Amino acid sequence: MTLPTEICQALRELAAHTDGIDRPVYQVFERDPLEPIIGLGDADAPLCFFGRDLGREEVRHGEPFIGSGGQIVRRVLYRHLHGEQMPDFEAGRALGRHYFWINTVPYKPVGNKAWSMAVKRRFHPLMRQLLVDNWRGRHIITLGREAFLWFGIDQLREARQRLEDFWQREDRFTASLDVELQDEQGQARTFTLHPLPHPSPLNQTWFKRFPDLLEARLRQLDEKPAR
Repeated sequence: MTLPTEICQALRELAAHTDGIDRPVYQVFERDPLEPIIGLGDADAPLCFFGRDLGREEVRHGEPFIGSGGQIVRRVLYRHLHGEQMPDFEAGRALGRHYFWINTVPYKPVGNKAWSMAVKRRFHPLMRQLLVDNWRGRHIITLGREAFLWFGIDQLREARQRLEDFWQREDRFTASLDVELQDEQGQARTFTLHPLPHPSPLNQTWFKRFPDLLEARLRQLDEKPAR
């Protein structure tokens, strides 16, 4: 699936007036710092992975979920699909087209710090539109607290509190939650969130458990992309 021209242009215009994009990294890899990096995959992809933001490797390759954390996700996916270890980087890259990959903001922040709420709120309508209008799936695996709570931006207080309360549950990485999103024209769709911890080595509490948690989610959904 190709990013719709009007959304791409709107993202570029927002990025042009956004402080905090890591322009030196884009320059190192000769990448346009205004070009959004979104791994749209197939519009009929059964599953979406929703992350916090991009890192250095994502800029290098022009694809999301391709750095260290993304490689963990891809290795688990490959093993789930094929019953064997992922042989190399390109094999993991190739399976990406079978899924929908998206982040809170499609640009790398300086220092890999989470984008501020002001920036996330600025990009939210366009990223929300991609999910509502350009992807026909329902199930979303969110990675980390920032990605999960993104779904409460511009929602009523009750909806935001519902997300906050769910994140405090001990079973948050095995339970699921339905949320409704609307595009700017008022078209609404319901998505089912399946939260997981962020697959970062800095997340010492959950890092070693992440592959098993993701595998359990995949078995729970029992959805594999069409060949």
